[in-house]
Amino acid sequence: MFKKTTVIALTFALLLSAPTVGVQSTSVQAGPAKGKKVDNVIFMIPDGYSSAYATNYRWFKGSTPVMDNYLVGMMKTYSANSKVTDSAAAGTAMATGTKTDNGKISVSPEGKNLKTILEASVDSGKSSGLVATSTITHATPAVFASHVASRADEANIAPQLLTNVDVILGGGKQYFTPESKGGKQKERNLLKEAKKDGYQVVNNRKQLMSAENEKLLGLFADDALAPELDRKGTKEPSLAEMTDKAIQTLDQNRKGFFLMVEGSQIDWAGHANDPAWAMSDAEAFEKAVKVAIDFAKKDRNTLVVIVGDHDTGGMSVGGYNQYAANPEVLRNVKTTGEGMAAKLNKDRSNVTEVLKSDAGIDLKEEEVKKIKSADDPTSAINKVISQRALVGWTTGQHTGVDNPLYAYGPKSQLFAGLKDNTDLPKLMAKAMKVKLKNN
Repeated sequence: MFKKTTVIALTFALLLSAPTVGVQSTSVQAGPAKGKKVDNVIFMIPDGYSSAYATNYRWFKGSTPVMDNYLVGMMKTYSANSKVTDSAAAGTAMATGTKTDNGKISVSPEGKNLKTILEASVDSGKSSGLVATSTITHATPAVFASHVASRADEANIAPQLLTNVDVILGGGKQYFTPESKGGKQKERNLLKEAKKDGYQVVNNRKQLMSAENEKLLGLFADDALAPELDRKGTKEPSLAEMTDKAIQTLDQNRKGFFLMVEGSQIDWAGHANDPAWAMSDAEAFEKAVKVAIDFAKKDRNTLVVIVGDHDTGGMSVGGYNQYAANPEVLRNVKTTGEGMAAKLNKDRSNVTEVLKSDAGIDLKEEEVKKIKSADDPTSAINKVISQRALVGWTTGQHTGVDNPLYAYGPKSQLFAGLKDNTDLPKLMAKAMKVKLKNN
């Protein structure tokens, strides 16, 4: 028994210390863990991001990603009614510490409102913030400050966010304006109400960068923000810029803050099986992570926790019956598959020029035929690019795998090991010494 245990321990140690071929190896740096208090928590969620995304992104980048330095464990993702969760149920577990059914926003399977870690933080006198590249009323940001039976009820989510959240940055302006002006609200103009309640309302990057209020509402698109690859020419801020401004604003409260930052569209890229979109939005998310980590290093009382809520697409590293992977091919892609499809003319006779210009790919005759004849040209383009990069996909939906968990700062050791998604808000509450009780 002793010998077997020793062998297992030595094997595990060797695995942890083994270098990654082709990319500089790294060691875990969970950060200052003992003897420090936690005033602030920055919870960062790369939606849909699993270990396959992390590996592909490492090769795509060509060097060690920031998050690799802070890997501490893994997280289970299943929901109350399925082994494969959606973002609403996953987010609810990560916000409240309680499992619920797919589609529900911080309510129990029976319909009872569940207190969130953001709400608990506010009750203790802290400030709060939500940042996302989706509509800010989308499932993941919604679960931290609203309670509805269906994630589709974004018009009912919007007013709830204004009750408890000091900094709100993302897309979804249509859910804050009345139907008479093309919005989704019945009669209410939530933008006017927000101004009366002391929010500074901003609509573009320039206004955001100069904002100074302690309460901030930034809605930079009627719907979601543009994918990172297609954002050129817009006036939308980056995820890193929104994160930085949120931290600066919330840090004015001496009692601390809770901030959730979501890289929303990594998930959408996975649904589309678009590997270049996935990697470019992962890159944008990493830049936001660096902003948070840099702040935490200077502040020394900030805990940063990073984990994807589930996997999307069943991405693989390599595929198509080859012992190889070429995700670095994706560095040449300048537009999402959807963006390229939109540039095709009526008979798609310009497909060769579009893929050469926007993806750096010289199409083979067989590939040209497939894209021209496809019912869905976006899907056909994404498949060609995935095959060139040898990035495989098993589905256009979610899968039920465990996801890598990262943490930095005081109390980061609490997150080491295999955790359930319901553990995270409870551990955050413990670290901040706030009360979160739902059972």
